[in-house]
Amino acid sequence: MLRLTDLPGWAADDHAAALAAFRETCHVARDPALAQVCRQARATGPLDRSDSRGFFEANFRAEPSPPAGVLTAYFAPEYAARRDPSAEFSAPVRARPADAALLTADRATLEAIPPDRALAWMRPEELFFLQIQGSGVLTFEDGGRRKALYAANNGHPFVGIANPMRERGLLAGNNTSGDAIRGWLAEHRGPRADEIMRLNPRYAFFSLAPDDGRQPAGAAGVPLPPGRAIAVDLGLHEVGEVFWLDAEAPILTGAFPTYRRLVTALDTGGAIKGQVRADLYLGLGAAAGAEAGRVRHTLRMFKLVPAR
Repeated sequence: MLRLTDLPGWAADDHAAALAAFRETCHVARDPALAQVCRQARATGPLDRSDSRGFFEANFRAEPSPPAGVLTAYFAPEYAARRDPSAEFSAPVRARPADAALLTADRATLEAIPPDRALAWMRPEELFFLQIQGSGVLTFEDGGRRKALYAANNGHPFVGIANPMRERGLLAGNNTSGDAIRGWLAEHRGPRADEIMRLNPRYAFFSLAPDDGRQPAGAAGVPLPPGRAIAVDLGLHEVGEVFWLDAEAPILTGAFPTYRRLVTALDTGGAIKGQVRADLYLGLGAAAGAEAGRVRHTLRMFKLVPAR
């Protein structure tokens, strides 16, 4: 076991922010010892940065990290939508279909079928990114806002389009960020962009709900604290587990050089597979999206376990 003071970058974290996020979400933990630490944190109440750091150092130890993996990031987008289709807003936001056969159809097949009832209409490339992120907020022409909540998917595996776009020479190798991909798809909206998006057969269905202004809930059923929640492979980890991220060596232009912080596993995703694999939730809106689209870092992932 390692002391937390031995973790790379430990002293530079905002421990008060980390403790606040932990207190809000730690009740989802299944491990009895971690649940006990959670009760202590909630009974203690808010602390300043120094005392928060002391709380973590007194109550946790770190397991050595397995070999390096990959850190990516995600966000909850805010996109324009329309109640009726147009040349620009031509992609239907579909509800979970009643026909079970459609729950196994691939993207190309689904897109060829006119919807019985569209929840909303979006720009095709923005719907594509909404489906990748899993949830978001739609703003309509009258100013109304609705949350788009994940309802189901078609069961097909997620296939990233960054590598095929790079291999085809559509984007530079160091410029396959989310913004770059979305920009290319918008510029080539129509058959060329559709061909690229259909390389990913996975398709998500949604429901709409009032926009309450809160962050979206992850797989753990609690709102995700921006910068303090990760999606993990729930076949190898449990919701509520606490980790120290040590991520560096980004490969995409414009990325922050390092991500070193305390986080909690509160979500999962179809592309998040492996023991040392994490997707960091960065928040709601365009700024979070711009940052998330540039995160692809080499990751060491230290599990924090209650001190015995």
